[in-house]
Amino acid sequence: MAERRTVWTSVLGLALCALWAGTGAQAAQVQNAKAIVQQAVNAELAANREDHSHWKYLQSEANGDKFLVVETQYGAVSRHVMENGRPASAATLREDDERNQRFIHDPALQAKQRRDGQHDDKSATELLNQMPEAFLWKVEGETAEAVSLSYQPNPNFDPPTMESRVMSAMTGTMVVAKPAYRIQSFKGRLNADVTIGFGFLARIKEGSTFDIERRQIAPGLWQITETHVHIGGHALFFKTIGQQQDEIKTDFKPVPPSTTLEEAVRMLQAGN
Repeated sequence: MAERRTVWTSVLGLALCALWAGTGAQAAQVQNAKAIVQQAVNAELAANREDHSHWKYLQSEANGDKFLVVETQYGAVSRHVMENGRPASAATLREDDERNQRFIHDPALQAKQRRDGQHDDKSATELLNQMPEAFLWKVEGETAEAVSLSYQPNPNFDPPTMESRVMSAMTGTMVVAKPAYRIQSFKGRLNADVTIGFGFLARIKEGSTFDIERRQIAPGLWQITETHVHIGGHALFFKTIGQQQDEIKTDFKPVPPSTTLEEAVRMLQAGN
């Protein structure tokens, strides 16, 4: 009988060791995934501090409109190229030119554009900083070029802002490009309704989605190349991102740092 107890004790001990080993391996995987996300966040924050580049690019929208956009240190201006899938009409181009002339001669309009951009940059930085803790991360695959991760809400995360409350209720995927650990794509889906202030401040519906795609357009310089946002309900967290938005940006070309708004408008009108 003593021998039998010894055998069963050994079996139980082996089973517990296997369980502990499995739990330890799972914890190590979670910590590894979180470390990868933190490394990506650090890389993005450092790049944001150092990148002062400006670009000219084509922006295509789901309704068939296409714009030429020129960024400068004073602000960004745009002009139609296509309208509903056809070359922009003379009337539309005239309206664009009049709008741009108002903008380049009105410091208040320029200041508003800067404030909106700064507001969104601040919100994006805050959300970026919260990403490692807001979600439970898992490595789904890894190659020499990238790491693919999935995420789900972390029940122990206490969202400090309205924006983070919505973000932290998402599930989705993220791809991190190596070796610089830059975020290549970030996708999410809201799996349950989120209401803030009894629905007066925000009500975001289950099934709302977002998909952000980024590419390296010059050595060490990354830009958002696709934005797909489909939010059901109402909330105004970002000034420059709509609740229903599909944009694709292509043909990036650098703009000299000394470019003025007047020169940017002439670039639009020349189409180059």
